[in-house]
Amino acid sequence: MKDVRWFVMGDDDTIFIVENLLRVLSKYDHNQYYYIGSSSESHIQNILFSYTMAYGGGGFAISYPLAKELEKMQDRCIQRYPALYGSDDRIQACMAELGVPLTKETGFHQYDVYGNLLGLLGAHPVTPLVSLHHLDVVDPIFPGISRVDGLKRLFDSVEHDSASIIQQSFCYDKNKYWSISLSWGYVVQVMRGVISPRELEMPTRTFLNWYKRADYTAYAFNTRPVARHPCQKPFLFYLSSVKYDEKRNQIIGVYTRHKEAHPYCRWRSNSPEKLSSVVVLKRSDSSRWERAPRRDCCRVLPSRRESVMYLWVGNCRAAIPSLPTTRSAFQKLMDKAKSLMTTVCSASSLGEVGPFSFSVRISKSAVGLRRGR
Repeated sequence: MKDVRWFVMGDDDTIFIVENLLRVLSKYDHNQYYYIGSSSESHIQNILFSYTMAYGGGGFAISYPLAKELEKMQDRCIQRYPALYGSDDRIQACMAELGVPLTKETGFHQYDVYGNLLGLLGAHPVTPLVSLHHLDVVDPIFPGISRVDGLKRLFDSVEHDSASIIQQSFCYDKNKYWSISLSWGYVVQVMRGVISPRELEMPTRTFLNWYKRADYTAYAFNTRPVARHPCQKPFLFYLSSVKYDEKRNQIIGVYTRHKEAHPYCRWRSNSPEKLSSVVVLKRSDSSRWERAPRRDCCRVLPSRRESVMYLWVGNCRAAIPSLPTTRSAFQKLMDKAKSLMTTVCSASSLGEVGPFSFSVRISKSAVGLRRGR
């Protein structure tokens, strides 16, 4: 077959972001033997099948010369594995016979989960989003609209900057003492208090394992609770519209607050409940994956209205400008935190100390790193 470099397999319910699929495959020499994909989110699934198998629901790619080699022996190969379930399982068995290992790309998503994908899509790894799967068994990715309309809305952002879709970035509002996590083209989460990037990049447990009796220890990656303290339950702002401003050469996304109940909070810090929308400004960055992978940075921009927050997101120009990096800045932050705490926040557990319970470790480590340079 002329001009064929790769064969890509997916299920009938697999959604591919084709531009990102091409970006990932372009990293590899198609003249060599490559078997590219990813495993399941469920540890149990990977134990029952294989951690070295590319799951067909997430999709996988086989280079042309490898496909030719596979074609020579596939009929005989699959007859040797009658007990294996599914074509992806049998393909992996044949790859093992050919001596070709799985090259993992974590942007291929099997999504062997139930429930709300917010935790996974809101904390995507720093890699292109290549595929989505099982969208018929999970909640619609945008609440209040159908699954199909939700996908159309997501692909509105894909059209403007496919390389950055679902990419996570963090910033902090120092005046209001908020932590902000942005999953571009999808959702903005605003939380009271200072939560470290190490924790923000970890998916929250908004979803259930494929094996419903299993708990969060049965995932093949780290997760965290949605909130360690009732006051830190995220305020969610989902994408409602996106457009390109030719005059300013930037993409403008409007994220509207999702109305849901929040537990009573007795912290005397500012509450994000006054916000009705978040406006995110960004320039397209189609070549971002040609550089070393790095999470985008974001900044909180001035706003004249209490009900609207403005964010800028783009390439990082400094290390972590939003976090305190000197001992005096750290002490000032903590003094302010203490003044905001109420007596009900004196519980002994780390998550209940107050809105800045997670700032101690990150700030001290930032000071140590800065002095060590």
